[in-house]
Amino acid sequence: MKNKPILIVAGTPKSVFFEIFFKSIRLKKYKSPLVLICSKELLKKNLKEKKINLKINVIKIDQLKNIKNDFKNINLVNVSLLKSKNDKKNSKYISKYIHECFRLAFKIISSGFTHKFINGPINKKFFLKNKYLGITEYISKYFNRNNVGMLIYNKKLSVSLVTTHLPLKQVVKKINKHVIEKKISLINEFYKEQLKIKPKIAVTGLNPHCETILKYDEDKQIISKAIISQKKRGVSVFGPFPSDTIFLKSNRTKYDVILGMYHDQVLTPMKTLYEFDAINVTMGLPFLRVSPDHGPNEQMVGKNISNPLSLIRAIEFLQSK
Repeated sequence: MKNKPILIVAGTPKSVFFEIFFKSIRLKKYKSPLVLICSKELLKKNLKEKKINLKINVIKIDQLKNIKNDFKNINLVNVSLLKSKNDKKNSKYISKYIHECFRLAFKIISSGFTHKFINGPINKKFFLKNKYLGITEYISKYFNRNNVGMLIYNKKLSVSLVTTHLPLKQVVKKINKHVIEKKISLINEFYKEQLKIKPKIAVTGLNPHCETILKYDEDKQIISKAIISQKKRGVSVFGPFPSDTIFLKSNRTKYDVILGMYHDQVLTPMKTLYEFDAINVTMGLPFLRVSPDHGPNEQMVGKNISNPLSLIRAIEFLQSK
């Protein structure tokens, strides 16, 4: 199982993906074969620009079972990318291209060929067009999975979210006891199944200092009750804790995962602590989906100074599974 191939959708054409991918395969030798899903012409263009002498091994889906680990070739499932001088039409072509890359990846995964999948950085606003909150939701919808969760993973400490990319004014409406219980349970099961440990989970409160001047206190009425309920089921979960102190060294070292109520509450301290040394894992899918914990970073394209560590960590994580 550990040496099963890793499928990698390159993602948004104009991004730092190829730069960090080439750096990743130059710096490390991976036991699991890597299979890129992207445009051959786009790959050739990037190889030429970066003066990298690697051959492209184009593979059809029905030939994937014969794939081997070859560090002199890049294994590729080719997806055509149409181009136009018209910006509006070009945007449609790119969107269609990314959808096709994902569709092929999901078809290959569903065939049982592999359970390991990485997607490169995606311009969510451009690609999802407000139909989904993020790629996590896009993928879970495809596989009809309702209980999924985002885990930003680092061996020392990970964070997860009750709500993902919601505007702040909508967060309170989406938080309830049942939702929090499901996220705690999902984290617990993922860690036991994939990482073989029973995690210690800390849960943040919603309000500053877990206090409120309002009559209704979400920390007492919702979050505390969800934690108590999960404790009764044998989960090692604690809180709620004020989010401004839970990330202090003396506190965070006691836990494996910190579950926050909304995006920036836990992502800001996580990225401050570990920068690129973390990956985005989707819990609750019938396969392992991972992505680097950063976006396309279009302003860095062509500068050759992007950090490949998050992609390296993503590949390392999957090759051990």
